Order: sequence, then structure tokens, then C-alpha cells
Amino acid sequence: MEAYNITVVGGAGIVGREFLKILDERQVPVGRLRLLATSRSAGKRVEFRGATITIEETTEASLTGDDQVVFLSASGAASKQLAPIAAANGSFVIDDSSAFRMDPGVPLVIPEINAEDLEWHRGIVSQPNCTTTPMALALYPIHRVNPLRRIIVSTYQAVAGAGAAAVEGLRSETEAALAGRHQPSGTQKREIAFNAVPQIDLFAEDGYTKEEIKMANETRKILHAPEIAISATCVRIPTFFGHAMTVWAEFERPIGAAEARALMAAFPAITVMDDPATERYPTPMDVAGTDSVLVGRIRSDSSKPGAITFWTLTDSIRKGAAANVIDVLVEADRRGLIRR
Repeated sequence: MEAYNITVVGGAGIVGREFLKILDERQVPVGRLRLLATSRSAGKRVEFRGATITIEETTEASLTGDDQVVFLSASGAASKQLAPIAAANGSFVIDDSSAFRMDPGVPLVIPEINAEDLEWHRGIVSQPNCTTTPMALALYPIHRVNPLRRIIVSTYQAVAGAGAAAVEGLRSETEAALAGRHQPSGTQKREIAFNAVPQIDLFAEDGYTKEEIKMANETRKILHAPEIAISATCVRIPTFFGHAMTVWAEFERPIGAAEARALMAAFPAITVMDDPATERYPTPMDVAGTDSVLVGRIRSDSSKPGAITFWTLTDSIRKGAAANVIDVLVEADRRGLIRR
């Protein structure tokens, strides 16, 4: 792989820091690395491969033609402002926000599923929400031979998905609760310590939250299947890392648990941990700090013959965000889609 000049917008954030960590773990070659962030983080220093990098404040003038790859890990508003500038400079832009996910002119990519969509990018590539990724990856090996008809999903999302401040918020709230105090951190819609909050993002007019709507719309786009019926309920729980979810799925043809398990186990992106006899199944602690998509509790649905239900998890900061960005980068390089 070629060593590109990489610029990270949001380089001081939890995903930006994990992106650097995975670059190093995988020994991805890097030419020149720049880190941009808000004025609050500008001036801070980060060590990377023996060099000290000073974080710069992000402005429109920060992005230049020397930035061969730009990873945007900031707000949707920042992405809408900066991504077109970087793309006009000739940069290959990977955006982690929701700004371009449903734009018909921007590919939304999980390389293990729809890498070919990278071929028609116009400078910007979007990556899905951190809950969409594990569900789509778990269902894809079945969907490609037996198309999906309907999905019902409930998520159990770790606070890391809301950023570093939310991780610290859970820690401080937990310490307070154990001391007998209620001390909301303000990082969630409700106090999160020893609680479960059935709201992530804002509510739409139909009663679903934006997070739930994202899961439905993004899954349909990635799988190229606009007809799939999807209903999601997204819940924040007091775990630090590792998003989990229960998924109910119905396909065009009836499928049993054994067939579903075999198809998932044969797919390289999935690790099946599923043995009820020995109480073997994955938990958030098993997936935290990894790039795995873990699947367990695969079973036939007792209320709807031919449907299945299962439990799946991934680390929202890694495969749900930073690791998928690197997978996109590597695949785009392999296809010769990044400006030399």
C-alpha cells in the first residue's frame, strides 16, 4: 500500500485517537500526518511512530491539495462545510458523520459488503452509523443467498458512542451513585449510571429517533435493498465500550438456526460464539478493543416459523468507526481510487 498524506479532522477525539492507534497496529504506511481539531484542542501534542504532532485548529484554509486522504471525524455541520472543500482539492475524503450517508451521489461503504460502490465515488465516501455496521455484517451472508424481507432490532449501546465526555460522564455518575448521590453528568438524555435510556438522538414526527431511522435507511442503502421493512429501538446502557443488539430477521425463504449459523460462521468478518450447552455467547467485554463482529444466541423464532433471532456486538469506536475507515482506505488503495 502507498504511503499517503493523511489529515484527520477531529484528531483529538475518541475516534480520531483510535484511528491513529489502528494505523499503527496494522502498520499502515503513512506519508505526512496532520491532526486538526477545535480551538480547545489546538496546540496539544500527540505522539505517533516516534514523532510529535501538534494539533492544529480547523479552518477552511486548513485543507490543501497536499492532503491526499482526509478523514472527517467531527460533527455533521463540520463535514458539510469541509468535505466539499477537501474533495475539490482532489483529496479522498472519508466522512464519519451522518452528513452524506443518504446522499445518492455518495457511496456508503462497509468494504466486506459493498466495496464495489467505492468505484463511483466523487471524492467523498461515507461510512455508516456504528449500530448499522454490526447488524448489516451479521445479516449479509444470509441476505446474499436469501434476501431479507423484515428486520426488528433493539440495541444496547455503550456510552463511548457518544464520545469521550460520555465515557467520563458514566465514570463520574457511577462513583457518585455508589456514594449514594444522584449526580447527572449531562452527557445523556437521562442519568445513565445504573440506568437504561431509550433515546439516542432526537425524536422525529413518527416517534422514532434519528438513530433508529439511520439504522433502517443505511442498511437498505448498503445492501442495495430499499424494500426491506425495518423497525429499530435504540437504547443507551451503562457500559463503556461495545454496542450490542438483538436482531429478529425474516427472509424470502424460511431459514433455520443451523443454516443461519453456518452461513454466518463462513463469513470472514463474523466470529460466531454460540453454544447454549456451555453458556457460550458474546458480551460487550468480549468485543471491547477488538475489530470483531461477534454473533451468538442464534435461534429459530418461536412465534414466526422460518424467521431467526440472534445477538450481535461490535466495538463502536473500532469496527463501528475507526477500523472501518481504515478498511475503506485500504480497499480504495487496492482499487487505485486515491489520487497519487
